[in-house]
Amino acid sequence: MKPVRILIMAKEPRPGLAKTRLIPALGEENAATLADRLFQRTLQQALAANVGPVELHITPDRDAPYWRELPGAERCTFFSQAEGDLGARMAAAARNGLAQEEAVLIIGTDCPDLDANQLRTMAQSLHSYDCCLCPVTDGGYALLGLRHFSDTLFTDIPWSTADVAQITRDRVNALGWTCYESDYLHDVDEPGDLQRLTENHPELVSPAG
Repeated sequence: MKPVRILIMAKEPRPGLAKTRLIPALGEENAATLADRLFQRTLQQALAANVGPVELHITPDRDAPYWRELPGAERCTFFSQAEGDLGARMAAAARNGLAQEEAVLIIGTDCPDLDANQLRTMAQSLHSYDCCLCPVTDGGYALLGLRHFSDTLFTDIPWSTADVAQITRDRVNALGWTCYESDYLHDVDEPGDLQRLTENHPELVSPAG
């Protein structure tokens, strides 16, 4: 199987800056702790999937000690995220990744359902499809896989809204690309997501209080 490069878009989990929508429910420190655990789970699952190289596209400070001390960091390549909105940052990562491999998977760090088996399934789909998508129940997506690059998948999209996945589907259809979709997954963005997280991944919640 040809390598599929995994690109992880990650923010350093600093108190007050990480998981801000969860701060009213958890407080700054616990929200940052949860963000850290979600990110570390994402990284370990990406490495365990063993489908290809893993890149970390990080913000805000590539030289922060946090990144050097991260378990598994020695197995990753680090990049500073590009300037601009989420679309611009993802586009830069995708363009760079596709210059090195035939296919990439772009993921965030907020979806503990995105485990190594799911990543392998999505990577495998790119041997038959032009792209792949893991939609989440809030209307966004947790993973976008690509064999080709197009700016239209990243520009003029209202990020963090319920329309993101559908707009992406529409853009894929307009390109004439084939797309493999997983079942809907659950990410962790709002206080209402914490109950499901507690039920499905209690090890992530208990350290965060």
